Amino acid sequence: MPNTGSSPSLPRSKGRPRGFDRTEALTRALDVFWRRGYEPASVAELCSAMGINPPSLYAAFGNKAKLFLEAVDFYEHTYWEATWARLGTEPDVHQAVKRFFKEAAGILLSPDAPCGCLVVLAAINISPESTEVSEAILKLRQLGKKLFSQRLKQGVKDGQLPEKTDVKSLAATLNTLLEGMSIQARDGLTQAEMVRIAANAARLLPVCPTVTPAP
Repeated sequence: MPNTGSSPSLPRSKGRPRGFDRTEALTRALDVFWRRGYEPASVAELCSAMGINPPSLYAAFGNKAKLFLEAVDFYEHTYWEATWARLGTEPDVHQAVKRFFKEAAGILLSPDAPCGCLVVLAAINISPESTEVSEAILKLRQLGKKLFSQRLKQGVKDGQLPEKTDVKSLAATLNTLLEGMSIQARDGLTQAEMVRIAANAARLLPVCPTVTPAP
């Protein structure tokens, strides 16, 4: 999923344990949110994984919602930022989509991120009361469609896609495929199976009669 910018490191707060490593703490929190989801993950579980006590968690991050949002931002920056950037800079739109989904398949099954996309999976069971989290995750999903749409529009402008391409629905389709791959990653698909699914993404793009897609 797309990155919205890295959260700045906060100054050391009262109650933060000596030798506190924010990156390590976020990495451990990510694992809990991946496995449990946002709502089921308890502060006690998060503190146990991060090696801190509740007062230290609140001092360092504010509350569980802010910890989750910073963890999401950290995840997006670490795993997805470069991949989304390459989608926008690859000259050929067919090759751009093909490469993006091939890289996505690798990210979703990475041993460092074993449970698929955090934005899709960890936020599934968010209660209506958790508006700060649900609104932030919704914006991220919408940003994914926006980035796909921008790349497809550029493909039309460059003459690589037909002028009548339904960019809006095609962007939504690509985004839905990406979210579906996240679920499949959680369900235990192999790397080979995931790569085959990813290969279908570029086939969804229409081809101009005078243009041959890059191999």
